[in-house]
Amino acid sequence: MKGIMKFFDRLEDRIRGALSHFPIIYGLIGGVGVVLFWRGVWYIADGLDLSAVGSLVTSVVLLLVTGLLVSVFIGDQIIISGLRHEKKLAEKTETEVEEESGALANVKKELKVISDKLEKIEQRLPPR
Repeated sequence: MKGIMKFFDRLEDRIRGALSHFPIIYGLIGGVGVVLFWRGVWYIADGLDLSAVGSLVTSVVLLLVTGLLVSVFIGDQIIISGLRHEKKLAEKTETEVEEESGALANVKKELKVISDKLEKIEQRLPPR
């Protein structure tokens, strides 16, 4: 089983890497895949003779049990920004976005400095 998973993981990495150079084709293939997936789900639900209410209850239970209900319909970023009392990206001004980008760049620089210092310290330590 692990071998099969590893094979498909590598295959997915190669295909994703190749398709990332062609975003429109990648989007079209992904869209077809999503539609066919939901078409299959629809046919299975019809085969099980689920009513509209049965389908709704089944889907809510599945999404609640797996912890996906909120993240699928709302998204993690919206929840986090709400907890932090942040504005949505669409509401931020260009200046605010640039300030956040600059702050992130500064954090990256600081992290690089710390990483370099740590590497120098590790090189001075005797081998274990």
